[in-house]
Amino acid sequence: MKRIRVGVIFGGRSGEHEVSLMSAKSVMHYLDKNKYEVIPLGITKQGRWLAAGDPMKELKAMAEEARLQPDKPEPHRRELVAQRRELVPGVERTGIPQVDVIFPVLHGPYGEDGTVQGLLELADIPYVGAGVLGSALAMDKAVMKAVFRVEGLPIADYVLVMRVEERIGYPCFAKPANLGSSVGITKVHEAAELPAALDIAARYDRKILVERAINAREIECSVLGNDHPIASVPGEVVPKREFYDYVAKYFDENTELIIPADLSPERAAEVQELAVRAFVALDLAGMARADFLMDRDTEQVYVNELNSIPGFTHASMYPKLWEASGIPYPELLDRLIQLALERHRDRSRISVSHKADED
Repeated sequence: MKRIRVGVIFGGRSGEHEVSLMSAKSVMHYLDKNKYEVIPLGITKQGRWLAAGDPMKELKAMAEEARLQPDKPEPHRRELVAQRRELVPGVERTGIPQVDVIFPVLHGPYGEDGTVQGLLELADIPYVGAGVLGSALAMDKAVMKAVFRVEGLPIADYVLVMRVEERIGYPCFAKPANLGSSVGITKVHEAAELPAALDIAARYDRKILVERAINAREIECSVLGNDHPIASVPGEVVPKREFYDYVAKYFDENTELIIPADLSPERAAEVQELAVRAFVALDLAGMARADFLMDRDTEQVYVNELNSIPGFTHASMYPKLWEASGIPYPELLDRLIQLALERHRDRSRISVSHKADED
């Protein structure tokens, strides 16, 4: 049986570059080598593409050779072509090999925000995950929350910097609008702390979001599918730090993941329903992890955000929640690749020509 050639893209020009490397390493390890031929594709923090040799090793060593210029000179070839075809000692730079599908494992800007998805659409290459619009909506927290509000989904009060004391009060969280993995987020306890928190957030984005802090449990739920998405069992994150920051997510071994979350059947069903509704509202596809805040006093559930390319290490919540729901990691990768190919087939049926006599 011919193996499916899967290009796994990782790294990228983002504050979540290192997280991407961890996720991609896990994805490439668990892709069934009997079914898939894995083509590693790295992107440096400067935006250079690495295809030949060992991109993962090169990125970790901050090497910047194998420079590629994204392009598509011929229709239906499904490849990105080298900017210069040249010989580097022992390696011939002939461009990225032809692939059947791309698995983008890029977290944050220039990868999770619709930019790479747009490139792949132009190149007519099937890819895992949300499309251009869904990726862009899910990346920008301010726009995402505006969509949720229009769709009647429950969200915590927020404001874009102005009127913080009048609308939000303290404590609150200052965060970049277009980043994930809790990078650049600060909990602000009083007005004197706000300027420094805004400065930190501004390092990562020109748009800053300030949200009211809620004494809440952090509930997460994984979503899988295209037109008919399904939700996993919910899980709960219990950080030992003040909040679920970058260190708590990736380095603090004391952070506790409770799967399934200790919720009543009614609350669990509500979380699953809201996860699917939010997924559909943002026009997502393939996968997403929905993050919720549940007020400890009132048990009100708020949709916090959806992550269209969630963390994908074997210890990450997205695959762990599906394992608890009966879909082990390798099977989850299979399903995601099939969903990508299925969506590409559906899009390929759309007519790109029009005859006047059809009117």
